[in-house]
Amino acid sequence: MPFSWNWAFTWEILPKLLHAALNTFLAAGLGYAIAVVLGLILALAQRTPSRAVTFVIREFVEFIRSTPLILQIFFVYYVGPQFGLRLGPWTAGMIAIGLHYSAYLSEVYRGGLQAVPKGQWEACTALNLSPVKTYWRVIIPQAIPSALAGMGNYLVGIFKDTPMLSVIGVAELMHTANAIGSSSYRYLEPYTLVGIIFLAISLPTAALIRIFEGYVRRKLGLK
Repeated sequence: MPFSWNWAFTWEILPKLLHAALNTFLAAGLGYAIAVVLGLILALAQRTPSRAVTFVIREFVEFIRSTPLILQIFFVYYVGPQFGLRLGPWTAGMIAIGLHYSAYLSEVYRGGLQAVPKGQWEACTALNLSPVKTYWRVIIPQAIPSALAGMGNYLVGIFKDTPMLSVIGVAELMHTANAIGSSSYRYLEPYTLVGIIFLAISLPTAALIRIFEGYVRRKLGLK
């Protein structure tokens, strides 16, 4: 049977999909916030004097990066209760996304930290700055501009991975499109609209990230 586009049906379901897009924004934003903070912690934890701590954190990061996000979502939501960790779909989804992308962002941070000139570290040592002041006042402010491009890429990546939360019942964009398709037996319109909405989110976000990166580099006098 040939596919035919139904405009009346399209306008009927569009408000539902736009409302679900807000949930997608929320899921991506909260997951990214967790990843940004936890990723920095993981990056700094790999620079401690303790080889044991560095090894454990490094292996943990590699384990997270080497396993699929959807498996981690299932593990947090379905396996967590066996260890006393009972979480709702939203909470489990945010934790899984945040944990997954924190492993990737920790590598972005690590590259930024390594890009800081050696002389900056030596100057901090000569001034007898504490490790906390060394990182927060000198090293991290110089490392972040180098990491912005990678951080922006993973923000866009989180937007594209939020449909995986539908497997545990989070009412984001893809979950809503599936529900509409199941009830109406029409999938062409909802899936097409989902693709258009994701483009409408991802492309401007990527452009804004590039603009922000350029602004930061200009403010810091970087090329």
